[in-house]
Amino acid sequence: MAIGAVGIAGIVVVATGNQKGDSTVWGFAGLGLLVALGVLGVIFFVPIWTGRRSRILVDHTGLWVENGKLRNVIPWNALAGVCLYWSKLGSSQTLYSLELFPTGPIDRDDPVLWTLVRDEEPFRPGLPRLRHRLAVPAASRQQMVAAVQRYAPRLWLGESERASGHIGRPDIKGHRERTRGEG
Repeated sequence: MAIGAVGIAGIVVVATGNQKGDSTVWGFAGLGLLVALGVLGVIFFVPIWTGRRSRILVDHTGLWVENGKLRNVIPWNALAGVCLYWSKLGSSQTLYSLELFPTGPIDRDDPVLWTLVRDEEPFRPGLPRLRHRLAVPAASRQQMVAAVQRYAPRLWLGESERASGHIGRPDIKGHRERTRGEG
């Protein structure tokens, strides 16, 4: 976000500081770089700003997901298992996700939980394809695992390495198509 702020500030300085009206190739190149930095800043800022009020809570009932406006729970008694997936992103970063395998159907269009729904082969036979995938920051991984093991030890399936970039994205297009015309 700081890079974007520098880019936007640089554009303002260039736009207001050139009173002579002369332009050079280096001036346009610098302006292009500053515009690119400003765009990058906006691209990184938007998801951070929209997720600023998101929270994950774990208690004896289940795993609560809050998006700042709404809250819903994935109850422990509705799960067949929980595990931690991890994958390498590049050479230095590791991505973690908590996988929640349900015993029954999932509402793919729940206002809070739909962004967590993933459909792919399970890592163990007997588990459903459809599950909730919750990205977990590396700094919170141990706390999340400890909370699951504390409140639902019978559900804990361990850890499993996945292919790089395993977290993926929610099915936004499918969600829009499925919810089209609803309230």
